[in-house]
Amino acid sequence: MSLRERFRRFGSQIKDTVVLSGLKEGRRSWRWLLRVVLVYVTASSAVGYWWSTPPAFFDVREVAAQSAQRAGQPVVTGSVMTTTLMEVIQTLLKKRGGYTHNDIFPPGVWMDDMPNWEYGVLVQTRDLARALREVLSRSQSQSTEDVDLTLAEPRINFQSDSWALPATESEYADARKYLNNYLKRLPTQGENGSQFYARADNLSFWLGMVEKRLGSLSQRLSASVGQRRLNTDLAGDSAAAQSTQEAEELEVKTPWREIDDVFFESRGAAWALIHFLKAAEIEFADVLARKNATVSLRQIIRELEASQEALWSPMVLNGSGFGLWANHSLVMANYISRANAALIDLRELLAQG
Repeated sequence: MSLRERFRRFGSQIKDTVVLSGLKEGRRSWRWLLRVVLVYVTASSAVGYWWSTPPAFFDVREVAAQSAQRAGQPVVTGSVMTTTLMEVIQTLLKKRGGYTHNDIFPPGVWMDDMPNWEYGVLVQTRDLARALREVLSRSQSQSTEDVDLTLAEPRINFQSDSWALPATESEYADARKYLNNYLKRLPTQGENGSQFYARADNLSFWLGMVEKRLGSLSQRLSASVGQRRLNTDLAGDSAAAQSTQEAEELEVKTPWREIDDVFFESRGAAWALIHFLKAAEIEFADVLARKNATVSLRQIIRELEASQEALWSPMVLNGSGFGLWANHSLVMANYISRANAALIDLRELLAQG
């Protein structure tokens, strides 16, 4: 064998060795990367499952007492309602995983149930903030709005999915700060003080907002199985008109991908309402007692509490109404509808002289 052939064979052996070594290293790198991805996905899924657990209920009277004690102030009319609103906002921001509705990184971006639960809470929080600004803190329609409430309400109405510049969390934290300023001025007399008017018409105004929200949720939940409904939009007024003409019979059905979204949004709304109604029972105790309506309010709370029972199924089932499989949306719709019916009766009691 010539010297040139020996060098050629030697070079070929070196090349084969390098290629084989590279293939082995490549396989090891891919295996290592695959293991890292699997570990990351498993850990993120576990954390996401832990974050998806709804927060526990809190005692509205105790929270108000603790807040007043820290501020060195007495608990006055409006303290419980305002403190409860602040605590619900704080829960949105500080619960397990924090606020996830605007997350853009795992595991928050993968989550679906908790962001919808948060949105249900948020809608009820916005409604109460609006009622607090427009009627509960004003003696009449011509009275001046409270300056802190005019700053708090638009911030709690800030878009729910902003990640930065500004982040949603910072806006909601600012809303809570302005609510706290209003709370601190409640015991103060004079021009620098604030007011909360526990009147029957004010309570009815806020409950009217709640009634519409629950009615909408009930219809969306019931539409999980699909329904054909007669168009009653103009019923009761022969001279009524609408922008565009619609069919006399409508097909209403929630898309299957949104069924669990509506379900958890309803659970979040009910969770927030339970706290707000318990606070209202304390603030409007005299009004409710005079109308003999305290038991009606407590029945609404009981119906909403029943909607918070644990969901033992790993997913929200969407069986037919009388089919073999359960339909969790229809069960939730039952509790929401019953609470809404009781709410309508309560408003009628409040309207009576």
